[in-house]
Amino acid sequence: MGFIKERIASFGYAFEGIFEVIKSQPNFKIHIFAALLSIGAGFYFKISTLEWCSIVGLIALVFGAETFNTAIEHLTNLVSPDYHILAKKTKDAAAGAVLFIAIGAAIIGLLIFLPKILTLPLFQ
Repeated sequence: MGFIKERIASFGYAFEGIFEVIKSQPNFKIHIFAALLSIGAGFYFKISTLEWCSIVGLIALVFGAETFNTAIEHLTNLVSPDYHILAKKTKDAAAGAVLFIAIGAAIIGLLIFLPKILTLPLFQ
């Protein structure tokens, strides 16, 4: 297979992985909902370019973290199909990493959107 065909195939494999995570991981669906909500709020409040960069970067970071977490879970299940305390610790640590990133993203989202929300007539 030629270089170009291999690169195209690698994109196909990556998209297969993304779709598998979307289909199989309930938390990923929650992240998608939060991302769509953030994007909608960004358009509604006409956020700045820097704020858009933050939102888009954080969405990518959360999606990437959840995808890595899923990969770690699958690999752990492969190498340790029976219960093992180290397998549990591995999965818990990976999930914890996603939680750290999601909490950070939520805080930054609040820093961006809360002042704008508080200017709405409902809060005046």
